[in-house]
Order: sequence, then C-alpha cells, then structure tokens
Amino acid sequence: MSKTTRKFLQNQPIDGLVDTLLPSETLDLLKTISLSQYQFLPLSTFITTVEQSPIAISITDKKAKILYVNQAFTDITGYQAEDVLGENESMLSDKSTPRQVYYDLWHTISRKQVWQGQLVNRRKFGQRYLADLTIAPMLDEQGNISHYIGMHRDITDAQLAEQQVKNQKQLIESVLNASPVAMVVLDSIHRIVLDNQMYKMLISELGFQEPALFFLDALQHDMGNIWEKNEDQPRGFSNKEVRVEGLGQRGTRWFSCSGNWFSEGDASVDSFFSKQSTDYLLLTINDITLQRRQQEKMHLQTLRSLMAEEEHIRGIRETLLGAMHKVSQPLNQIQAAIQLMTHRNDTQNQPLRDLLSQVQSMGVETLATLQRCVPEIPETAVTPVNLNQLLHEVMLLQHQKFLANGVIVDWLPNPVLPSIMASENKLRMLFKQLIDNAVNAMNRVSSRLREINISTAIEQNWVRVTIADTGPGIPANQRSKVFEPFFTTQQNIGGVQAGMGLVMAKEILNQHGGMIEIDPDYQKGCRVILHFPCKLQTTGAIIHE
Repeated sequence: MSKTTRKFLQNQPIDGLVDTLLPSETLDLLKTISLSQYQFLPLSTFITTVEQSPIAISITDKKAKILYVNQAFTDITGYQAEDVLGENESMLSDKSTPRQVYYDLWHTISRKQVWQGQLVNRRKFGQRYLADLTIAPMLDEQGNISHYIGMHRDITDAQLAEQQVKNQKQLIESVLNASPVAMVVLDSIHRIVLDNQMYKMLISELGFQEPALFFLDALQHDMGNIWEKNEDQPRGFSNKEVRVEGLGQRGTRWFSCSGNWFSEGDASVDSFFSKQSTDYLLLTINDITLQRRQQEKMHLQTLRSLMAEEEHIRGIRETLLGAMHKVSQPLNQIQAAIQLMTHRNDTQNQPLRDLLSQVQSMGVETLATLQRCVPEIPETAVTPVNLNQLLHEVMLLQHQKFLANGVIVDWLPNPVLPSIMASENKLRMLFKQLIDNAVNAMNRVSSRLREINISTAIEQNWVRVTIADTGPGIPANQRSKVFEPFFTTQQNIGGVQAGMGLVMAKEILNQHGGMIEIDPDYQKGCRVILHFPCKLQTTGAIIHE
C-alpha cells in the first residue's frame, strides 16, 4: 500500500472506506445486496484495484481539493502524489478550455449527476494533453455529497488520429467537389456511398433520380456485368462513351465514363477476427458534349460528300440494273420462242429462228456489257454502331429537305441503346431511303399534315426502329410487292412501274441479320418497323454488296 493511500485511509472512517474508494454506480449496485456479500473479498483487494487501475483516478473533497491519486494519475500528468495532495484539481486545467465547459461540469456534479467530457489539461512540465474525463459525486449515508471521484485518460493520440481522418476525408471531398468531372462511389448493390457537386448537377440536368444507375445500365448493355470478376482481365475501364438522347427541351449529350474498383476492410465487430472486405466502384462521368458536337459538324461535312458519291453510284447501278431487267424480259421471250420452234422441228420458219438466235446472242452480249458497266459498291467493315447516333446524323443531313417540304420530324429515341454490329454506310443509306420514301409519299398526295415519326426502342435482344409518315400509306395488296425488285407504288409518266422499291432496304436488313415489315395496323399513313439484333458478328468483318 502506497504512502498516499495510507495517509488518505488514516483520515477516513473505516465504515466509509468502501464508499469512498468505489464509484457511486458500483456502490449503488453493491448496496442492493448486504455488505457481508462483498466482504468476502479483503478490503485491500478493492484498494489495490484502484491503485493499479490503468485509468487515472483522483478523489477530492467537495471543494475539489485533492485527497488521493493513483499511479496512473502520476503516469499521465507527471505529478507525484506529494505534488498534488491538498491542491485544487484545477491545477491541471489549461486556459484553452472554455469557461462554459467548467460551468457545465460543476452544474452537473453539484446536482449529484455524473459528468463526462473532454478537457485540455497541462502536465507538470507544461505539455498540453486532451483528457477524457468522468467525474462522479460520492454520497454519504444521508445522500449528501461527501467527495468527488475523477477518472480520466489521455486521448491526445486518439484525437489526433481521428482529426487526421476527418482532415483527410475533408481533403478528399474538397478535391472531389473541385473536380470538373462528375464522380460517384457505389457499392456492390449499387448504393451511392459518395458523390461530388458535379454529380449532383447531373441529377437536375438529366432528370434522372440517380444518374449513376442510368450510366451503369448503359455500360452493361455493351460490356456485360461489369461487377463480375475475371482473373484474366484487369478490373476497370476507361473512356467508354455513352450517348444520352435529349429529353424534353434538352439536347443530345455525350459522356465519357471510366471506372475503377477498390476494396475496403469491413469495420464491423463480426469481421474483427475474420477479415472481410467490400468492393466499391469509383465511376467518373465526363461531359464531352461540346467536343462531340464540334466533331459531329466536321463529320457531317465528310458524310455529305461520301453519301452523295455513294448515292450517285447507287443511282447508276439502279439505272443499269433496270435497263438489264428491261432487256432480259424480251430476251426471255425470244429464248422461249426459239425453244418452242426447235421442239416442233419447224423447218419452214428456219430463217426466223436463225434471226431470233442472232437477236438473242446480241442481247446476251448487251447484258454482259451492261453487267460489266455496273459499278461496285466498296466493301465496308462491320463495327459497333449506335443507331441513335446514326439516325441523328441522317436527320441532320436531311434537314434542308425537311424544311423545303414543310416536314415536321418527331424524334423519340430510347435514351440509351446497346450497340449493334453493322456497316455504318449501309445503314445510313437504308435510313435515308426510308425517309426519302416517306417525304415523297406525303408530297404525292399533298398531305396537309406533313409529319415523320422516328423512334427507337429495346425489345429483349433486339433494337427496334420505326419510321412512320402521314402519307397515303401502302394498300394491303401491295405490302408484299414493295420488297420486289423494280416495283414502286408511284406511276411514272408512261404508266409503267419501275425502280428498286424497298428491295435494297430488305437486302441490307438481311445482311445484318435483321427484319423489316410494314405495320398493317397503322392507319395514319405508313409505318415501317425494322429490327436489328444487338449482337451479330465480330468487329472487323466485311459486309459485301
């Protein structure tokens, strides 16, 4: 037993020793059972417990004069017992602690309540430290305050570490909010854990409650399950472009998305001994609309030249193929006549048969010459294609035609479409021909309402495109014929139906594994429905004309 403890005990009544050395909460518990029930432990055990406690303990009188301190008190403050006995507890206080804290302390303990809080104290040699302090009043048998017991520990290092974590968190949040790129952190079940100011702006700009979920869905259309771990490939992606069609008055936007995964150790009690971690995705969303619009202007100028050249080539092809078709019809009849005369062994008409043979030979030679003159369409590579982007380009290219003919275009795209594998040039010609057909149909009947509705949608593993007009429509008995070569619903001056009709459209759809049909239930004009498979073949394949 230390001298300090012995001196303190000499001044205390024996009956009050236990009451003095034990915290009031413990004392209340012990008093619920008889004193004899805890006297089976020697009194020295209670005293030793207080002396060897790793928490600094001090006992004062009602005026805060120190009567007892344990060894932990000396270890923390640097004061030996003889330095502080008889002194006021306020000798530890540092002036940086606000007066309101001390007022609250005394107001609480004087009302016989326990006070807990933090004070800035000063050690014997002047160093400041942060004390986590609990002060409890000790009551005598009459329920009056006789002493106070104070227990405190040095939490300076813990406070420093906690403040460093807060500072680091604040620094990270400041950097994120200062970034011109939208950033968001999601957990594996797509809950938003952290975001920045630019991300919050996307919520109002795009009109989505959680833009991150929208972009994840768009990315997974092309990339598959991005959360699935693949040991053969590094987890992460960069510069994946997502096109967002305009909603309402907002225009089309383009975003470049990048993602990186990281893991965080689980801080719950359950994971203390069995380490567990949680995966998170840091998704960055960069608005590249301005750059893409500038690129689009330059791209459209190039497309106009390319499409004009290709359309010229296709016009020559169609003219020559039409001429060959016209020549082949009488040649077939001549061939039939020659075979009939040969079968009948008609010797009387031998001169006529010889003449017909000469005409047929010359016709075949003419067809061969025409065939050699038919220009070839250049081979085109198959690449991932966004149909919204392609249709948007075609509508921009047709803008002057719409204005000249008083046509209103109602553009209703699905906000995000999965890419399809296709030839861009062929699909542009396909959509251009369908739009030209719609405009020409409305011009033929002088429709008062000149409107073209173009929409896109996703149907399971297919992308659907519909192009509808307010023209005269196609009669039911001609809906299958429009896909035949050299058939048209429009009579030319000579009353002969000629041209390729929609045969080229069907041909292009077949090359891409798609389907085309005329909607039989549409009553306002004509509606063409096209279906494209989301996946067809690998990039780099060639589609031949």
